[in-house]
Amino acid sequence: MAKVYMMCAPVCCGKTTAAAKLRKEKKAVVLSVDDITLTLFGQNAGEKHDFYVAKLEEYFYQKSLEIIAAGHNVVLDWGFWTKKERDFARKFYESHNVSYEFRYLKISSEEWKKRIEKRNKAVQDGRENAYFIDDGLFEKFRSIFQEPHKDESNIIFIEQLQA
Repeated sequence: MAKVYMMCAPVCCGKTTAAAKLRKEKKAVVLSVDDITLTLFGQNAGEKHDFYVAKLEEYFYQKSLEIIAAGHNVVLDWGFWTKKERDFARKFYESHNVSYEFRYLKISSEEWKKRIEKRNKAVQDGRENAYFIDDGLFEKFRSIFQEPHKDESNIIFIEQLQA
């Protein structure tokens, strides 16, 4: 039976790298909000960015059901930053009798900052198509993210090593 794997971590913690690994290991289709928003808008989605993200997530939930029905695993490559988002995903997939699992990628604050600096440099140099994370955006993400608790169901905790 096909399964949905959901990547859980703040921005720049290795979700996309882990999703690519799962794609190969599980023969899965990766659905990435960032891939589409960056392709369509680059760094310029502006005030509508959160609206576009919400619409893409809605679309990907439905699309994941089609892919699962076709017998393929799915990796949802976005952050599932809040307990509310994770609870919604649990209820959604349980209501459709779909097997699922969260993969929480945990890194230290120091390592997170190093990765953001490294990625920002790559974005500035044109070597990577990703979001540039300035101090304001960093604080926004830090304040929003709710670390999963061990009592949340179907979460695998993965300690990330230095990149």
